[in-house]
Amino acid sequence: ITFTEETFNVKISKDMFGQTFNSMGRPIDIKTKAISESEILTDVQRDINGVPINPFAREYPVDVIQTGISVIDGLFTLIRGQKLPIFSGQGMPHNKLAAQIVTQASVRSEEPFAIIFCGIGIIQDEAIYFLNRFQESGNLQNIISFINFADDPIIERLIIPRVALTAAEYFAFDQDMHVLVILIDITNYCEALRELSSAKEEIPSRKGYPGYLYSDLASIYERTGKIKGKKGSITQIPILTMRNDDITEPIPDTTGYITEGQLVLNRGLHKRGIYPPFEVLASISRLMKDAIGKERTREDHADVSSQLLASYSQSLEVRDLISIVGEDGLNFDQRKLLKFSNEFERNFMNQKSNENRSFEETLTIAWDVISNLNKNQLLRIHQYYIDKHYKQKI
Repeated sequence: ITFTEETFNVKISKDMFGQTFNSMGRPIDIKTKAISESEILTDVQRDINGVPINPFAREYPVDVIQTGISVIDGLFTLIRGQKLPIFSGQGMPHNKLAAQIVTQASVRSEEPFAIIFCGIGIIQDEAIYFLNRFQESGNLQNIISFINFADDPIIERLIIPRVALTAAEYFAFDQDMHVLVILIDITNYCEALRELSSAKEEIPSRKGYPGYLYSDLASIYERTGKIKGKKGSITQIPILTMRNDDITEPIPDTTGYITEGQLVLNRGLHKRGIYPPFEVLASISRLMKDAIGKERTREDHADVSSQLLASYSQSLEVRDLISIVGEDGLNFDQRKLLKFSNEFERNFMNQKSNENRSFEETLTIAWDVISNLNKNQLLRIHQYYIDKHYKQKI
C-alpha cells in the first residue's frame, strides 16, 4: 500500500446521465457487478470532499420540487435547496418510495433538472429493482446512479455519498442545473463509520458511534442549497432506517438537528395497507411556508395544509374516544371528524407507487376530503377559499 498524500478525486462528465457507477465513480453492470469497459469522457476531475458553502453566499430557497406524492407535495412541500430526510424502519416501503420520488420528481419550470441516486450498502436485488424502476419510467436519461453493494469494502461506503455529491455540485453550480440527490441508506453509512472508528480504537460515544458523528453527517448534508449568483441548486433527501423504529437513536436524532425537517414512516399505517405510510403529525418541512402559495403552487395551499393537519389531529383524539364511549357516544361534529380521517387516509394519503399527482390534483383531493367536515369546523381556511372550493357532503 502506498500513501499518495492526495485526497480521492472523481472524474465527472455530462455523459454520466443514464448510467450506473460504483463507489469509485467507475461505470458498472448492476447484474454482474463488473466494471464496464466503456470509457466516460471526462469534463472535470474534483476532490470528493468538496468546498464548504460560505453561509453568507447561501440564497434562501423559495422554489418547489413536485414529487407527485400528495403527502409530500400537499403537507410537507420539498423546496429546491432543502435537505429533507425520510425516517423509515426495517421492512417498511422506503425503497419503493425512493424509486417513486426518483422517477416522478420534477420542477415546475423549463429549467434543467437532474436526479442523482446513491445506494449505500444495498444488496444486489435492491439495486436491480431500482434500475428496473428507473428504466420503466422512461426518465433514465435524467438520472445518474451510484451503487455501493453490501459486500463492498467498508471504506467505499464512506466515499460514495461524497462522490455523488461532488457530481451534484458540478451539475448544479457549473452547469446551472437543479439537482435532486437521494441517499439511501444513511444508517449503513453510519454503521460503516462506527466500524472504522472502532478499528482505529477511537473513544466511542452513544451506541458506539464516534463522537464526531454529528460533524461527519453535517459534512454530507450541508453540501446542499443554493448559492447567490448561481442558477442551479442541490436538494437532498437522505433516507435512513431506525433500529426498532426508535427516533431517538443517534442517527435520526443527529440528522434531525442538521436538516430542515423530516418525513416519518409509520409501521401501523403500513400494516393497514396505506402507502406511503407517512406519520403526518410527526413530520415537518421547515422551509415550506415561504415557498408555497399564489404563483408558486396555489393560493389556498397553506390554508388547506394547515386545516388537514389540524383536523387529522382532532380525528385521532376522536378515535381514542371511541374506545371509551363507543361510536354511538359521539356527537355530530365528532362523527364528521371520524369520516374525515378515514377519507384522508384512504384517498389523500394512500396512492399507487406509480401514481404521479400534480399540485392541482393533490389540492383538489384535499378539498374533497375537507368537504366531509362542516363549515364551522374549518377554522384555518379563509372564507374566500371556502366559498370557492368547499362542497359539503351529506
